[in-house]
Formats: sequence, C-alpha cells, structure tokens
Amino acid sequence: MRPRQWTKNLLVFLPFLFTVNDLWTLGEPGETWGLFGQVGAAFGLLCAASGAAYLFNDARDAERDRANPVKMHRPIASGELAVPLAVALAIVIAIVVSLLSFMLDARFGAVVVAYLVIQFAYSLGLKNLAVLDAFIVAFGFVLRVEAGAAVIDVPVSPWLYLCTGLGAMFIALAKRRSELARAGESARIQRDALESYSIPALDQFMGIVGTSALVSYALYTFTAENMPDNYAMMLTIPFLVYGLFRYIHLVHTGTVGETPEEIILSDWPMIAAIALWLVVSVGVLLVFR
Repeated sequence: MRPRQWTKNLLVFLPFLFTVNDLWTLGEPGETWGLFGQVGAAFGLLCAASGAAYLFNDARDAERDRANPVKMHRPIASGELAVPLAVALAIVIAIVVSLLSFMLDARFGAVVVAYLVIQFAYSLGLKNLAVLDAFIVAFGFVLRVEAGAAVIDVPVSPWLYLCTGLGAMFIALAKRRSELARAGESARIQRDALESYSIPALDQFMGIVGTSALVSYALYTFTAENMPDNYAMMLTIPFLVYGLFRYIHLVHTGTVGETPEEIILSDWPMIAAIALWLVVSVGVLLVFR
C-alpha cells in the first residue's frame, strides 16, 4: 500500500491552511480543532484509498515490475503477496473507504469515489497513453485539494487548483524522465508510455509546465480574493522558486525522480524550503488577513 507515498495526501490540508483568520476561530480553539479533526479523518481515508489504488496497480503491473531494478522488490512483484489476494484487498478497501467517506461528508465521498474510479482506470490502461498519463496523475493531486475543501465546506480559488495541477504535472513528467533514463532499452517492457517519450521532449515539457506553475502561483499570491490586500503573500514566492530549482537539480543528477516522495522524507534543503513556506504563509495570513 506504499505508506511512504501517502505524503501526497497532505495536500488535503491546504484548504484548511488557507482558512487562517477566516474559519480558524482563535478565540474558541475547540472549533478550530474540530475542523482540523475532520481534515485529519479525510487524510486517513485518502491514505487508505490511495493504498487500495497502489495494491490494484501493483497487481496489474507485477510482471512489468519484475523488469525494474527498484520495483522488482515490491511485495507483489517479488511474490510475497499473491496477485488475487492483492486485487481482492484493493476492492474491499475501496468499498469500505467509499462508504466511510460518505459518512464523513457527501461531497467528500463523491471526490473519493471519483479518485478511486480514475485510479483504477489508470491502472487498467490509461497509464499507457503518453502525456495523458501525466494529466491523470496531476488530476489526482487536484482531487486531493478538492477533498480537503469538501470536508470543511469551503470554496477553493481556481488559482489554487491551477497551481496544484501544474505542480503535480511537473512532478509526474519528472518521474517519467527518471524512469526513462534508468530503464534505457528496457523502457518498453516496464511501461508502454515510456516508448512514446524521449528525454529531450520531457525536459521541454518540464520547462513549460514548471514555468507555468511558477507564474500561476505568483499571480495567485496577489490576485486571489482571499489573499491579504498588501500583497504580503508574495514573500512566499522565493521558497517556491528554490523548491522548483532544487527539484530540477535532483532529477538531473539522478538523485530523485522515480520516487518523488523521498524528497520530503530525506532531502533537507527541500524540507527546509517547504517548512519555511508553511511558516511564512501562515504568518502572513495571521498578521495581514
């Protein structure tokens, strides 16, 4: 179920983060902690949902994963977990999570079901369509943000959807680049879509998407209606620029790419950039909104 990759689900907390001085009732902390608890429950359910998707995906890709020097050690590819059992567990977990999600909130439940349907369809064949596979991965990140907004019943700025989607697509393209660089001549065996990609093309895609993500975020900080009127949120832009450059550096040096979740678990410069972005963002919203 790849718990190390559940860090992606932390995006569910973004809408809650941006309700500082809006929904956060600092004078009555019980209400704020209640909202935080709802988002925490949503995070747990999303982790289970993504775990079910990973189980199903690895069951479908067991043969191909055995040709990958990293993925060959996964439980299903290595034979530690039988494929039929993995598929059965994925389906059961998906059903249980869907029911629990609707019990938490109807809008949130709909988002979780949409996420599961898309992820299962991705594993069944959509992942083999070059470029579209990156769009689907990016959409999964956008759904995580929507899930966080749904569970606390707040609207999300279109800018946040755009920034999240572009940032996620950048990561997805970087992952494909790393997979292609590592796979070499065996790329077709490991993933059909890799045959349609080339490293120069992926570098261009990353340049376009990365620039678009940066510009979109910059515009978001001073045009979104819920941002401080004095444009203080622009103080967070340098951390995003550094994070983007750092990620490109790590991808080109082969340090990371196929396992992007390792960045926020092991790369201290990136961890520091994310932490500083969080601190400054919350500080700006607390003081100026």
